[in-house]
Amino acid sequence: MSEKSHSALGIHSLEGDAELDHVELLKRRQIVRRTRIAAVVVLVLLVLGAGRTVLSRMANARTLEAGSAQQSKVYVRTTNAKAGDGSQTVLLPGTLQGFVQAPISARASGYLRRWTKDIGSRVEKGELLAEIDTPEIDQQLTQSLAARDQTAASLDLARSTVERWESLRKRDVVSQQELDERRSAATQARANLAAADANVQRLRQLEGFKRVVAPFAGIITRRNVDVGDLIDAGGGSAGRPLFLLSQTASLRIYVNVPQSVAQLVKPGQAVVVTQAELRGQKFPGKVARTAASIDATTRTMQVEVALENPNGLLLPGAYVQVALPLGQSQSLVVPTNVLLFRGEGTRVAVLDAGGRVRLRAVTLGRNYGETVEVLDGIDGNDRLVLNPSDSLAEGDALAQAPAASEAAGKVLQ
Repeated sequence: MSEKSHSALGIHSLEGDAELDHVELLKRRQIVRRTRIAAVVVLVLLVLGAGRTVLSRMANARTLEAGSAQQSKVYVRTTNAKAGDGSQTVLLPGTLQGFVQAPISARASGYLRRWTKDIGSRVEKGELLAEIDTPEIDQQLTQSLAARDQTAASLDLARSTVERWESLRKRDVVSQQELDERRSAATQARANLAAADANVQRLRQLEGFKRVVAPFAGIITRRNVDVGDLIDAGGGSAGRPLFLLSQTASLRIYVNVPQSVAQLVKPGQAVVVTQAELRGQKFPGKVARTAASIDATTRTMQVEVALENPNGLLLPGAYVQVALPLGQSQSLVVPTNVLLFRGEGTRVAVLDAGGRVRLRAVTLGRNYGETVEVLDGIDGNDRLVLNPSDSLAEGDALAQAPAASEAAGKVLQ
């Protein structure tokens, strides 16, 4: 059969089949190679994508861990103790008194005849304040004068008797015993006359107390009697003094200083006195003296403050405030918001170099309101935690808040 016949019938020859198979094989090999290349490329891309994902997750994990650690930190603010300030003052209440203030009482009993000075009157030393009518003392003085004359007459008789008996004794008319008796009688008469003179002098001095005079210059601040009142010696009318005399050119104030600061108050220390009614005015004074002892009942020390009042602006009896500056103290002063009040005592939280809390016991001194004095337990280099939490314990880890980003993280307020 010819080739044409085979072509017409669709039957290939053997040689043609071999060529077709070879071409097909080449195509298949090319497809496999391309497929392998594509598979390698895809595999490489998958490996790269997986590696990128792993690296990204690792970086995110590290970032999250660092952020969590940062967020979990407890930030606190700290401060340092400062040296005590000598300008601290203690404000104490007091009452003005005249530097010399005395109740004027009568020494003689009787009825008030007249008074010459009333309240507010300025008097000089020795000036008459009142006169007292003393009829009983007048009668006693008259009686004592008569008794004195009687005693003087008895003495004259005793003297003349002794002279006569001495003449008789020289002539041996009387015995020595009788002469001695007459001499003894004369001696007794002289003693009786001396006693009568003393009694007369006493009553005359007592009569001098009918005139009540000022013992020093000052102002009459109180008058308790009127004309006709019955005056009892030594106690005024009904046990009260007749007048109250005060010296107001100089005043004094007695204040009670607490025991905690009593040792810092010294005589000569300057103070400032103020009165609420006299706003904006300050009156300088000084500590005149101290009691130098603590009252066991009130646990305070009495201090006397001297104050000049030349213009009379301050009035005795007025309520005033005394600003008493305290001397320089060697102790430290801390804010009150660093203190922890626990059952075992007062503590402060100190932040060490490793960021750990150390609770220290402290001894407190004077309280100044916003600050308090610490006598023992800390030094000036310690970092004290401000506003510590009540749950804060020994060894807790804390971090000091940055100055610019204090709000970042969890801050103890």
